Amino acid sequence: MTVRAMKSGAVEFLAKPFRNQDLLDAIHQALDRDRVARQQESDLCELRKRYESLTAREREVMALVVSGRLNKQVAYELGTSEITVKIQRGQVMRKMKAESLAELVGMAAKIMHPSRAEVANCTR
Repeated sequence: MTVRAMKSGAVEFLAKPFRNQDLLDAIHQALDRDRVARQQESDLCELRKRYESLTAREREVMALVVSGRLNKQVAYELGTSEITVKIQRGQVMRKMKAESLAELVGMAAKIMHPSRAEVANCTR
């Protein structure tokens, strides 16, 4: 019964008789987990909104940049100039609110491959 309860998402399994403090601790633990999960969901929704604000071309540039391509390689693949790619890359960084390429790569990973805990319902 304990295993089944835990697999179903139970935070704690209290066997009778239990102390009141054990129940309170389990409740606080559940509230803490929920708070963290809601914050992660909110952060992922915000990140998705930023990504959706990108134009189709900016999304292409972002995908190539986070895959490790240099500006001149991105320009060649997209059939545009390196200057244009630099401008579009700057727009991606600004719209995504990324302060570094490493941060942008992390954002892309979260958007493209969210963990089970981070799968968000952003319709609220």
